[in-house]
Amino acid sequence: MFSKAIALGVEYRQARAMALNRHGGRIVDATLSDGSRAARKRSIFYFTTPATLPACPMVIDLTGAYFRSDGAGFICGIAPTPEDDPECFDFELQHGLFDEVLWPTLAARVPGLAALRVQRSWAGHCDLPTLDHNLILGAHPDVHNLLFANGFSGHGLQQSPAVGRALWELVAFQIADRPVLAKPVASLAMNSLHLKP
Repeated sequence: MFSKAIALGVEYRQARAMALNRHGGRIVDATLSDGSRAARKRSIFYFTTPATLPACPMVIDLTGAYFRSDGAGFICGIAPTPEDDPECFDFELQHGLFDEVLWPTLAARVPGLAALRVQRSWAGHCDLPTLDHNLILGAHPDVHNLLFANGFSGHGLQQSPAVGRALWELVAFQIADRPVLAKPVASLAMNSLHLKP
């Protein structure tokens, strides 16, 4: 597929779109840069516990702390508070976040988790939409050939089958009544998107 596109004159570039240039109701090109992204670090912890939690579902606390079974143990995580969540690009684990926030929250939610033991952990980054932390999906209200499918903050692989199907139906058949498209892009602060006339 790539070789055919290249043979037809397509140039592949990895860069950030800084501006979309439009002519009437269509995007005609993009201004690119290798600028930064709104990357947020997330630390994930794998733990075991002597507590028995048979058939435990994924649990998400109102604080945002979560845990779910994973093999013989569990994985857990929590997003830092906004003031403690700057854009960053390092991979240092947030052990303090686990010790001071996550572990006490999990132990209060499920008392048996007070005896948990972290076996391993890792850190990674996810791109978060800065508007409301929800994905942006669907057609632009004014630019007919501009579809959004971004802001999955690490859940893209999980949600891609439904998103791909919904956008395919929107493009191929103009079917726009899918629940995944329920949040209209028009409700976004479109002034924050830099569209050049």
